[in-house]
Amino acid sequence: MSFIADKQTLDDLNIPGRYKSDSIFHLFNRTQSRGGGLLLESMFQQPLSNAADINVRSSIFQFFRERSVAFPISKELCEAVEHYLSTAGSNSLPAAAIRLTGKKLMRLMASDQEYDLIQSGMLQVMKLLDQLQLFYSQLDPDGSSPWGTTIRKVQQLFNNPAIQKLLNDRGGAALPLSKVIQYDHLLRHTLQQDLQWLMQVLYETDVYITVSKIAGERQFTWARALPFADGQNRIAITNLYHPRVPGAVANSVYTNHASNMIFLTGANMAGKSTFMKSFGIAVYLAHMGFPVAAENMEFSVQDGIFTSINVPDNLAMGYSHFYAEVLRVKEVATAVSQSKNLVIIFDELFKGTNVKDAYDATVAVTEALGANSNVTFIVSTHIVEAGETLRERCRNMQFVFFPTIMDKQTPRYTYQLQEGISADRHGMMIITNEGIVDIIRGKSVANNLT
Repeated sequence: MSFIADKQTLDDLNIPGRYKSDSIFHLFNRTQSRGGGLLLESMFQQPLSNAADINVRSSIFQFFRERSVAFPISKELCEAVEHYLSTAGSNSLPAAAIRLTGKKLMRLMASDQEYDLIQSGMLQVMKLLDQLQLFYSQLDPDGSSPWGTTIRKVQQLFNNPAIQKLLNDRGGAALPLSKVIQYDHLLRHTLQQDLQWLMQVLYETDVYITVSKIAGERQFTWARALPFADGQNRIAITNLYHPRVPGAVANSVYTNHASNMIFLTGANMAGKSTFMKSFGIAVYLAHMGFPVAAENMEFSVQDGIFTSINVPDNLAMGYSHFYAEVLRVKEVATAVSQSKNLVIIFDELFKGTNVKDAYDATVAVTEALGANSNVTFIVSTHIVEAGETLRERCRNMQFVFFPTIMDKQTPRYTYQLQEGISADRHGMMIITNEGIVDIIRGKSVANNLT
């Protein structure tokens, strides 16, 4: 079963986005090869759902981080080899001889460049194989790598007598026609599947090196996955922060089956949304086996994550903002009813309706969702009265808030979680400090004068 994260969730957390400079994908998108980039994208699209698989991938990243190795192939060489191997070769040696002899004759008579391109591509493959043989022979000298099976298989491939014979002819500027025929058939027919597999290993190496390097640069950590078990659902993160916020303040969070809900309050701009996004991003990356922005993380494997942070209205369907919120909650409730263990993040639930309805709906939905101990639920709101009611009814709920410190008429934010419920209401103060009403009145005065 695959990990669930729908488009709304991915957009809320800003996970995808090859061309979005502030996306989480873009943060890691520094691979050196085209194939490595495609593999990275695939990993982002398919988080893992098995604790053993997650921990193995994480351990491979850690292995490359400890080795601190550089990608062994230049981008230009990789592209040249990909181009050569992607074009069709001949199915038999005689057919290769006829085809290449004809191309060489065309080169001599009509200055045709195709023969030279084939020979150049072949020499580039030989160069790549030479560099990869050296790299993988030195990568795991003591045999301790969690990726050891793959590394040893690569080393065995290079023991192939045909590849060794090929490498013995490396370094020359040109090859005689007889060897061009022999080696072209060898590379694009006899060893075609082996070389395709080797290129895939190279792409994996590219991703492992890239991600491990970024983890080191940003001081990310590696999460430890635990198999999910009823009554043992837990997510523990020490000093969590947003990976895209420079100088972000860290906060710790811990949930388990007996305390699986977090009721979050605080003034506007105090840090609620950033904290919830940080939590959701960490959960998503952890299920990929990727490093997370925290000091330490341990988590039970989840079936998926749903968020409701930036739910838009839908003019085409005739949905108001409130009705879009209702449908989103219904979608999540349906998933929960299917006995799935999920992470759910709701930011200012039912903000599209009046305060009384928002209060009633927030209490009812929060209480119902929290009754399922397999659900990890974070909800934020400005309706503090809902918190007081839920405090009386729910024994499995944590109440935390982001405080505001007033410096005369200017609010200051610590971005540090505290226990309790905040009654801070500084929205009008912010509007006043920005002089919005004065601007409007100033325009009115100006209009009257004219």
